Amino acid sequence: MKYLAFLIAVAGGASVVQAQLPAATPVLTPDETLLVVSGEGQSRQVPDLAVFSAGVVTQGKTGGEALAANATRMDEVIKALKRAGIGDRDIQTSALSLQPQYSNPEQEAQLRARMAREPYVAPVQPEAPRIIGYEARNNVQVRVRKLGEMGRIIDTLVSAGANQVDGPSFTLNDPKAALDEARVAAVKDARARGELYARAAGLRISRTISISEGGGYYPVQPIMVTGRMAGAPPPPPPPSPVAPGELTLGATVSVQFALTR
Repeated sequence: MKYLAFLIAVAGGASVVQAQLPAATPVLTPDETLLVVSGEGQSRQVPDLAVFSAGVVTQGKTGGEALAANATRMDEVIKALKRAGIGDRDIQTSALSLQPQYSNPEQEAQLRARMAREPYVAPVQPEAPRIIGYEARNNVQVRVRKLGEMGRIIDTLVSAGANQVDGPSFTLNDPKAALDEARVAAVKDARARGELYARAAGLRISRTISISEGGGYYPVQPIMVTGRMAGAPPPPPPPSPVAPGELTLGATVSVQFALTR
């Protein structure tokens, strides 16, 4: 519940009642009062599109070795996506990186001391970390249009070698109609608030001066699914349950009304 503070001022025979000072005060007749209110509207919809990312993380002694291993496994992941019915337009590379992996000389020395059951004595001149290998990462963003296939697709990806799966986030392929529904509801809400304040002040709405729109929103709850590192292929698991639930799309408006007695 939002509470609006009223400010009444008399200038040139016209009074002003407003929730907040507008950027530019409109021209009022001497018997008019200005009221500025906000309205909110929502549209609840069942999502028809899911977006998630799938990736492969590999290591190698050299950068080329890490990238080669990554390319081989990523090729299998993309093939698995296409076999699952995902079109080329719904698969897009979103991140590709190669990072060196460094040793930790102090930690290694402490481990050796524990193994030998000897006290660890920190060296006066610590050994500098050195590169011991490389890690390659490749991620693709995937859009799924048949939500009933979502669980099976994720399980297929993990079996194909994906060891990093994030998502999904649910949305609408074409949200225009739902947003229009929320906009209409927001204007109706603003009108109802305006009439409420007008009655409370002993006035009535004579005209609408302006309407300005705020933003919409998609409050969704992404699901995190993480595959395991590739080893021996596990037996096919039952499809992971994925529930799309419901989306709430919203719109806000700010409306200026002229009030008279």
